[in-house]
Amino acid sequence: MSLSGAILIAGTTSNAGKSLVTAALCRWLYRQGVRVAPFKAQNMSNNSMVCADGAEIGRAQWLQAVAAGAEPEAAMNPVLLKPGTDRRSHVVLLGRPHGDLAAGEFAAGRAELAAAAHASLADLRGRYDVVVCEGAGSPAEINLRSGDYVNMGLARSGGMPVVVVGDIDRGGVFAAMFGTLALLDAADQALVTGWIINKFRGDPALLEPGLRMLHTATGRPVLGVLPWLDDVWLDAEDALAVAGWTHQEPAAAAPLRLAVVRFPRMSNVTDVDAFALEPGVAVTLTTDADVVAAADLAVLPGTRATVEDLAWLRRRGIADVIAARVRAGRPVLGICGGYQMLAESIDDPVESGRGVQAGLGLLPATVVFQTDKRLGRPHGSWHGHDVDAYEIHHGVSYRSTTPGGELEPFLDGWRAGSVWGTSWHGAFENDDFRRAWLAHVAAAVGLRWRPDGSAPGFAERRESMLDRLADAIEGHVDTAALLRLIDRGAPTGLPFVPPGAPPG
Repeated sequence: MSLSGAILIAGTTSNAGKSLVTAALCRWLYRQGVRVAPFKAQNMSNNSMVCADGAEIGRAQWLQAVAAGAEPEAAMNPVLLKPGTDRRSHVVLLGRPHGDLAAGEFAAGRAELAAAAHASLADLRGRYDVVVCEGAGSPAEINLRSGDYVNMGLARSGGMPVVVVGDIDRGGVFAAMFGTLALLDAADQALVTGWIINKFRGDPALLEPGLRMLHTATGRPVLGVLPWLDDVWLDAEDALAVAGWTHQEPAAAAPLRLAVVRFPRMSNVTDVDAFALEPGVAVTLTTDADVVAAADLAVLPGTRATVEDLAWLRRRGIADVIAARVRAGRPVLGICGGYQMLAESIDDPVESGRGVQAGLGLLPATVVFQTDKRLGRPHGSWHGHDVDAYEIHHGVSYRSTTPGGELEPFLDGWRAGSVWGTSWHGAFENDDFRRAWLAHVAAAVGLRWRPDGSAPGFAERRESMLDRLADAIEGHVDTAALLRLIDRGAPTGLPFVPPGAPPG
């Protein structure tokens, strides 16, 4: 297929389905033989991934690159903001740390970020046939429009057609679509070319009159209605939007129950997606100390604010529950920030600036935060099972001199009795390792859970999911219209819908 161009997938809201449609369109185009790349100018997420060259990008863009059959790289997500507090974010620019940015400083610091984003998009467009861009939030964020380089500002700069996605499962999708368009000025409206409705379940005949009326009211067609897809998950941008877990078997029916502590600044919670997809395992994301106490395995995941979230853990009473579990010999797993919390002490002049703080004292280690972030793609093994992983952290763990009891290496960290800790993300996506480790944990708590060797592996499930998304595009979206938009851009003569952007 001969094709050249770019398109922007925007959304009426966050979590409307932009990431899903972008990944689906990337996989569908890839299956047509198109050289395609994903792009998101700026992502705000604590879920990230390390590329082969050591660059850090948003996890969603990494998955979209996988969908596109492309090597993930920094140009696909040139600006990544990782919130540490409600008002300050760590900035990753072109895959590397670029300092912190307060909310009030964002307008002044935006020009440099925008320049990098525009240059990255131009670079990708020069190397790929098609670039599928994902917007952020909503294109109708009128308070941010003057400096926008993620939504309509990006589309205007690149001359790209825009398709807006809305989540009908939330309700109010027609009002959200009409209102999004009506808050844009005439030049922005001229690039909005159509709508895609996401997560529809029910009788399509009941929806049809609304589709016609939306077309009449806006002058833009509904290009497709994507059905509700069970057992489809994406590597979430929002750490609280945990992928696919709502479709698990109930905890009461699963022999092995995992409780993952929901930290306020949780990061890379995608580490436990593979657990949630394992037959006979139920994963609960929780802030309830009683749920943590009752689970067969308690998991402390990564966090963007180790010291602050450790203080939160103590205030919630969960730290006491973790200590009680260890005294009783019941398993606890810490990953990255969660591993750091399990140490004897944390010296943090970098992330929190609070210096030396007491850890939970459950592993014989000390943690020292360093200015340079450690980014890598390590490889190791556990009991003969190979493990490929990635690491993203400022805190470096050192073995303390405190004498302990049963102690053995665990990946890059330690196991002390029933407590396990590692800085490595993505380790449990390795099927043989994950299943062997879970079987070890189950036996330790007296459960008869065994892995189902006939179940598909994690990577196989991911590929199947991406193909299902592409199938949905092929079966429920006007792909001919999408291809025309990509190749020719927005058609002329699209009507203006008043009132347009309000005066600044």
